[in-house]
Amino acid sequence: MTSTATTPQPSASGEGSLGHVIFIAAAAAMGGFLFGYDSSVISGAVTGIQKHFDVGSGETALVVSSALLGSAVGAMGAGWLADRIGRIKVMKIAAVLFAISGVGSMFPPNIFVLGVWRVIGGVAIGMASVIAPAYIAEVAPPAIRGRLASFQQAAIVLGIFISQLVNYALNEGAGGNPNDPIAGIQAWQWMLGVETIPALIYFLMSYAIPESPRFLISIGRIDRAKQVLRDVEGPESDPAARVAEIQGVMASEHKSSLRDLLGGRAGLKTIVWIGIGASVFQQFVGINVIFYYSSLLWQSVGINASNSLLISVSTSLVNIIGTVIAIALVDRIGRRPLALAGSAGMAVALGTAAWAFSYRHGTGDTATLPNLQATVALVAAHIFVLCFAFSWGVVVWVLLGEMFPNKIRALALSVAACAQWIANWAITVSFPSLSDWNLSATYVIYACFALLSIPFVYFFIKETKGRTLESMG
Repeated sequence: MTSTATTPQPSASGEGSLGHVIFIAAAAAMGGFLFGYDSSVISGAVTGIQKHFDVGSGETALVVSSALLGSAVGAMGAGWLADRIGRIKVMKIAAVLFAISGVGSMFPPNIFVLGVWRVIGGVAIGMASVIAPAYIAEVAPPAIRGRLASFQQAAIVLGIFISQLVNYALNEGAGGNPNDPIAGIQAWQWMLGVETIPALIYFLMSYAIPESPRFLISIGRIDRAKQVLRDVEGPESDPAARVAEIQGVMASEHKSSLRDLLGGRAGLKTIVWIGIGASVFQQFVGINVIFYYSSLLWQSVGINASNSLLISVSTSLVNIIGTVIAIALVDRIGRRPLALAGSAGMAVALGTAAWAFSYRHGTGDTATLPNLQATVALVAAHIFVLCFAFSWGVVVWVLLGEMFPNKIRALALSVAACAQWIANWAITVSFPSLSDWNLSATYVIYACFALLSIPFVYFFIKETKGRTLESMG
């Protein structure tokens, strides 16, 4: 059954409840802002880290990717933890870990310790990547759930954009050299340490939003759950009926464990494999190469450091534009059409970038691209980011918060997010070596994954637009 008739929507007279639920979703998505900031800030700091610690591309790749391994751990444990202590407490833990990582990363005595602090920050990223979409999906009314779930990706791209602006401003403040000091501290250290500020904001905002009604019901706080449902679904809602509906679904459930995800010939339930597949495809198109290695990527084809950071800002701005488009369309035309359109656009853009990069001459500081190919590469990169942002960037997070049955939602989301971080790590740690081998061929590989994502969506992804979470069977 896919009807939403049993779930009252915010009415015209209930604008207060609509504003309330938007605030709740925005506060929860603050973890996404930190996710985006921490993920991207390293691109501006990486050159300074290399020079400060006198390390090569191999050690740099390990530092950049170390956070992703922590993210896999955090994502894997977040669902289990959220089912036992609640969604809000997990947000608080993630905020504290973010803040600790920011301070530690600012003053590392050596490259190894920096990697440790990055791992701790990665654990926080992984937790935030799971808890925000799960929480928003559980709080939001079905009619606007896709748009509210898109807040997660909007916050991520805003975090990326702000981090690139901060990186550029700090780099310029240091005279174009991230190793020069600002107020006695090197610019790259400021880049990593500034995230402590939004981490504290995230921690404070977690006190201003309610616990998920589904978790409240699971621990017997029925009256509080009814109040939360009334607040988010409007004055014309019937919270008693909604509680009964949720209780009916939960009556046959138990605390999820990994055993609940098992089944079928492939070891896991089909829906879990689909979630893993969506997560892996999201990363294997190479999107995070643009954000993690943006500065080094453009410097590798002959663009200077300041201009490469400015390009990073512009791609982040395009990322925001694409995300706004997705938020406007995800509940109108659905998840599948956006994903299919984005896959086709990404494949063309990546193939075009591969052609342009095939004209690269030289390596390192002597690398150049002819003017025509350099322009084509820049345009293709921006189109790729736009196509990703209005499709897979938003759609995957929306789907992961919706597609799983209630019984396994938090845990299955954790497994899928964990797979996403492992895929992200594989792309991130392999890119320096692959680009040294053949930058053009590397982008051909990413283009092939974009093409393969088209039949994956067509045959395996079901539309979830407008359906209640209780109807996901």
